[in-house]
Amino acid sequence: MAEIAVLFPDYDRAGAEARAALLHEATRVAEALIFAASEPVEESEIGKRMPEGVTAAAALEALRGVYANRGVNLVRVAHRWTFRTAPDLGGLLSREKTEQKKLSRAALETLAIIAYHQPTTRAEIEDIRGVAISKGTIDVLLETGWIRLRGRRKAPGRPVTYGTTDAFLLQFGLETLSDLPGLDELKGAGLFDGRLPPGFGVPQPKDDIGLTDDEDPLEDGEADLFDDPPLEASLEEQPGDAPETLSGAPELQGAGPEETPAVVESDGD
Repeated sequence: MAEIAVLFPDYDRAGAEARAALLHEATRVAEALIFAASEPVEESEIGKRMPEGVTAAAALEALRGVYANRGVNLVRVAHRWTFRTAPDLGGLLSREKTEQKKLSRAALETLAIIAYHQPTTRAEIEDIRGVAISKGTIDVLLETGWIRLRGRRKAPGRPVTYGTTDAFLLQFGLETLSDLPGLDELKGAGLFDGRLPPGFGVPQPKDDIGLTDDEDPLEDGEADLFDDPPLEASLEEQPGDAPETLSGAPELQGAGPEETPAVVESDGD
């Protein structure tokens, strides 16, 4: 300091120290304001809290220099100021997270029908549910890996048959398909109210993964398909049908996309 006083006789050491202390205090105020804010802060808002004699721009530039080589940097975005992770550390802090979504009611009902009635076709599923299946319902169940294309029914149009997979058993904690609950268990769980039609029963699921006598094997590459050919569709898809969302948990989410009751037309007399 003595050398500076010799070279610059007009140098005000006390004044310089006071200004440095004032700027330091201003940077602390700006730092606290930005750190505590839930979103980027306007520079004008910071300026309202600055000590007299220090501008917000000066304090923010000084603060930006302080954080230049740290793990977080002070940055200006959309004319506002905020702290952001240093660009070179972004990859280290990134984390992938799989979002769990619930199956729609339509998908759960379709899955249950396939599990109990396999091998079954789209037309048979629609007949049991009483509504046409939207395109995305089968697709999402195939994507989860819980159902698979088994073969083709030996019937006009050779519709694709569906069945469950080992992933289905793992997801629901079943050793075999025969462990699926029967009618008495479903009643005990409160899923039936007791007013069942005469002769109503729950089919016994089959554990045999092989093709049945009324099934033909799929052709090469067909197992990779996610939709049925036009010949299998027993009803035309409804315009209002929307894709289902992929699920990671077998929980009920409500009715999902509206589905239109199936209508079978017959020839006149």
